[in-house]
Amino acid sequence: MTEDAPKPARKPRTRKQPPAPEPRPPVMRNVGLIAALIILLDQVLKYVVVHVLRLDVVREIDLIDPWLNLRMAWNQGMNFGLFSSDVDLTRWLLIVVALCVCVWIGVWLGRTRPSRFAQVSAGLLIGGALGNVIDRIAYGAVADFLNMSLPNWRNPYSFNVADIAIFLGAIGLVLQPPEAKSKPEAAPAKPRKPRAAPKPKAEVNATPVDKTRDEAGK
Repeated sequence: MTEDAPKPARKPRTRKQPPAPEPRPPVMRNVGLIAALIILLDQVLKYVVVHVLRLDVVREIDLIDPWLNLRMAWNQGMNFGLFSSDVDLTRWLLIVVALCVCVWIGVWLGRTRPSRFAQVSAGLLIGGALGNVIDRIAYGAVADFLNMSLPNWRNPYSFNVADIAIFLGAIGLVLQPPEAKSKPEAAPAKPRKPRAAPKPKAEVNATPVDKTRDEAGK
C-alpha cells in the first residue's frame, strides 16, 4: 500500500500595510514667517519715518513728485484712511476685529491643506493686520506715510506697508486659482483587522478500510 504524499505547507499570506499618510506641510511655519517679515518691515519703516525723518513734524517730504511722496497722516479708521474716527471705542473695536480675523484665518489654515499661494496670501493678511494693531496700541492711531498721486490729481489719502499687505492678502485669498483652492484634510483610513488563519483540515487515515470484510474478520 502506498502512503499519500504529504501536502506542502501553505505560505502565510502577507497582508499589505496601508500607505502611510502624507506628512503635513509646515503651513503654520510658512504663514508665520511671512507674517513676521511683513510686521518687521512695516514697523521698521514706520520707526524711521516717525522718529528719524520726523515726518510727524515736517508733514511732507517729496520723493518722486507727484508719483510717490511721504505725507504723514494718523489714521484712526480702516485701511487707506477709510471710516476715520477719533472715538476711542472705534480704535478698540478695530483692534478686536483685526485679531478675530487673524484667529479665523489660523483656524482655517489648521483645518485645510492650503496651497502655497494661499499660504502667502494668509501671511500677508495676518502680518498687515497685526502691524496696524501694533500702531493702534502704541500710538493710538495707524501711521500712514506713503502717498501716490498723478500730475493732474492729488490723492488725499496716505497708506503704509501694512495696508498694502492686507489688500494683496485679501485679494489673493478671494481670487486664488480654482485648482489651488484648499480641500478639507481627509481622515486617515482605519486599519483593517487581520484575517484569522484557516484551520488545518483533519488528516485522513492513509490506510483504506476494506468494507468487504465482515465484523468477524472473515
